[in-house]
Amino acid sequence: MATGPKFRIDVKVHSLLMDSPSEGPKPPIDKGMTLPEPMYPRFPEKLSDPGPLTPPEKRDWTISQAYRSMKGWLFPYIRSRVLPGEFHPIIAYLFVEYKCNLDCWYCWAYNNKVKGMTEDTARRAIDWLYDSGCRVLALMGGEPLLRPQFVHKVVYYAARKGFWIYIGTNARLLRPYVADRLADAGASVFNVALDAWDVKPGLPKALVPIEPQLERLMRKQFVYGYMVFLNINICRNNTEDVRKLTDWAHAHRIATDYHINETPMLEQDDHFKHLYDNPTYIQPEDWRRTDELIDWLIEKNKAGYQMVNSVQRLEEMKAFVRMGRNELDLKVFGWNGPVTAPMRRPSNSLACPASSRTPQAIYTLPSGIAGRGRTTSWFGPMAR
Repeated sequence: MATGPKFRIDVKVHSLLMDSPSEGPKPPIDKGMTLPEPMYPRFPEKLSDPGPLTPPEKRDWTISQAYRSMKGWLFPYIRSRVLPGEFHPIIAYLFVEYKCNLDCWYCWAYNNKVKGMTEDTARRAIDWLYDSGCRVLALMGGEPLLRPQFVHKVVYYAARKGFWIYIGTNARLLRPYVADRLADAGASVFNVALDAWDVKPGLPKALVPIEPQLERLMRKQFVYGYMVFLNINICRNNTEDVRKLTDWAHAHRIATDYHINETPMLEQDDHFKHLYDNPTYIQPEDWRRTDELIDWLIEKNKAGYQMVNSVQRLEEMKAFVRMGRNELDLKVFGWNGPVTAPMRRPSNSLACPASSRTPQAIYTLPSGIAGRGRTTSWFGPMAR
């Protein structure tokens, strides 16, 4: 089993973030705003259409579908380049949940003690983003589908205002009646997170438990006009799974997106149980094996496999994986890593006093934005 450092950022920066006396902005007063009840089905003829048994060689997009994507991405980007001011968000991440139905051992982002977003926060956030010119809304978690009726309302309301809507999910809760409602309401893309072919220690996001509903979801994309792609986290214990999932996605003509597994950026409280003895953490002795996997992905990318990551980005992952655990490892072991390396616990020199606040509080800003810029905005559920 592998072990990670308690945190990876500079000690002084970590202390500033975790031990600052500031409590941050206070949550806004709930005004009692609600989301409208979705009309369902809007397209009853699509409910009975199962979609093609095999995916077409080439996907054809209608003019209305292309225009919807342009309204979400292209037009706001052009406005951001020509209008005055610095804040012109293109995409916003709406964290409707911090709770999750699975326990992926590498994940410290979820917290089952935090209640989900309220309708008041969701509506005010969407309205504010709309007025700011943003037209791409990503629903995040935790697991966004823990409250399917709530997510249905969010998608319906945002789609009616012209948002291009992205849903990130592990798909365990994406049953047919849930998928149909979200698609009917106007979802644009389903980002399905999978790390393994079948469930294995530390990696419950697997294909086998969800394959029936995932195959249905892929068929129905040709009925409703949304997209599906896989989001895969490269870990120490899933290199062969990554290859199998990549080939499976290619056979089904859907794209893949890859990330390198990371240890916690900030020191975590007791909600994160897997800092020690974690089979997912990539160790220095795994670097060369991970490089081989990345080279394999680059070959597939050049061969025509659909991937979100460019070849350049995949190449950059080789450097990132060497920084994804502890930057001192690269100085100690060099680029190729050790032939063998002892298992180590985090250095005491990196320890700092525990904070009573969870790292999620940094992003829990129901009424505002963390930082400035042209690209992203963050909203989270109100911590209670």
